Amino acid sequence: MIRIRAGFVVGVFLCVFGLQTAGADWRVWTDVSTRRVLRDEAPGTEVAVKISAARNEWESFQILVRSDVAIKRVVLEPGDLKGPGGEILRRADARLYRQHQLEIAKGTYRNEGFKPEWYPDPLIPFRHPVTRDRLGEARFDAVPFDLPAEQSHGFWVDIYVPAKARAGNYQGTYRVRAEGGRAVEIDVRLTVWDFTLPRVSTLQTALGSPAGRMRSYYRERAKQGKEKEPSDWEAVEKQCAEMLTRHRVNATPWHGLRPAAQADGSYRIPDEQIRELREFVDRYHVNAISVRSPVGIVNDPEKEREKLYAWLKAWDRAAAKLDRPWVTFYIYLKDEPNDEEAYKFVQKWGRAIRAAKSVVKVMVVEQTWTEKGMGGADSDWGELHGAIDIWCPLFCLFKAESAAKRQALGETIWTYTALCQGPEPSPWWHIDYPLLNYRVPAWISWRYGIRGLLYWGGMSYWRQCEDPWTDPWTYGREKLVYNGEGTIVYPGRAVGYDGIVPSLRLKALRDSIEDYEYMAILERKGLGAEARKVVEPLAESWFKWEADPAEYEKARAKLAEMIVR
Repeated sequence: MIRIRAGFVVGVFLCVFGLQTAGADWRVWTDVSTRRVLRDEAPGTEVAVKISAARNEWESFQILVRSDVAIKRVVLEPGDLKGPGGEILRRADARLYRQHQLEIAKGTYRNEGFKPEWYPDPLIPFRHPVTRDRLGEARFDAVPFDLPAEQSHGFWVDIYVPAKARAGNYQGTYRVRAEGGRAVEIDVRLTVWDFTLPRVSTLQTALGSPAGRMRSYYRERAKQGKEKEPSDWEAVEKQCAEMLTRHRVNATPWHGLRPAAQADGSYRIPDEQIRELREFVDRYHVNAISVRSPVGIVNDPEKEREKLYAWLKAWDRAAAKLDRPWVTFYIYLKDEPNDEEAYKFVQKWGRAIRAAKSVVKVMVVEQTWTEKGMGGADSDWGELHGAIDIWCPLFCLFKAESAAKRQALGETIWTYTALCQGPEPSPWWHIDYPLLNYRVPAWISWRYGIRGLLYWGGMSYWRQCEDPWTDPWTYGREKLVYNGEGTIVYPGRAVGYDGIVPSLRLKALRDSIEDYEYMAILERKGLGAEARKVVEPLAESWFKWEADPAEYEKARAKLAEMIVR
């Protein structure tokens, strides 16, 4: 923390911090942990920034400000980071944001530790995320920012380490300036480890399509006369895809492949569509694609088995032509089959599709074990075993022993969260829960061999609130409160462009997916057992995990040391 009292002589140079300052009693400090700094929070004591990253990885830190009196026109200026052999990580490549705060007066359902406060979550970018142009005047501007008295506010800094960067130590200076000649310099030191994260992530994701969800959102608002639709949906889709890939989340092709029926009874996906998909996969580093369900194209999978097989073969040929073996094609067959009819549907369709031995896998959002009354001894529903390739239980419905049996048979486990379900707290995804809840799931997932992460809502479920920039209660209106449920991004129109804006939660999720990559690298090197010794103390189960964000940074450094060795 830097504290500068009124009347301090202009131009005095504080050698300890490399700081030139003048004027009011304001404080500047930094934080590198996965946590939110709330509006009423007292200043911290750390000024210098020390972070580490692999090549092809994003690393972040926060710069916070607070003052006893209001200060006008606060800005943040990045600096180059200079490294070994004259290597430079350019200031122009850093991504800068101001943290926008939401007042939350009523906590999310089951949040016993809730504190009414102003919570930072949306991130207002300094520049357009794709063109990098300066943004014009909008409802919310990043800088200059007028800092109110006795309030803590923050900036978020993303630094990307290129895949060809030299390993070693980098150093530079960031500056916070304000009206009246006030200025604070912050020493930033980055260690680049001597290994590179792969271009395509190991952890697969299916978080939906923000652009697709936005279409319905804006069309409904247009019908109500509240807002016009974006004039260029293609640009919106590209911006959304670019935002997702920068956060290691799978982008969703808006114009998906569609097998066309042929005169001889076969199905065919045009080569042009496959070429377009290959370009999309390569550009946005996609590793999993949801395939349109055959339900409706085929009426009865048992009576029309040949038609079903012909339809699936079109996907097999398309996958071969795509020639991207890391891409998983899957059918999202059923969401939470919780009654007898749904069970029978999954059994019938899932087993028929799996019998074709296609590259297309069957995903069902369901736990690997059978609840009492759902196929158990006192029920005639039967089991879902044999009908599913990819199981996707809620965090809280994962059972390690049951999952291990399915994995031993070659089946895959994903996981997801929704609302606040389960007998005990799991790392639920809401604004007023700890930010660490978005980073923990990948650690727990890797520990149990879980290979994918799913979330509903397309990350942009804003339908139930009038303005997600001012109202965090996005789901459960007139019932239970769920702050931020179904959302991880915000509408970009409020900051000057059509598209999406990231959040603190999306940044934590990106870090989680990158953490998973460290573990996956060690696993591929045959060092999985050693990695587990680091991971398991932090990620004991979906109901018990380390709550101190600093411990994950320490563990991540240990994993990096193991990789480098």
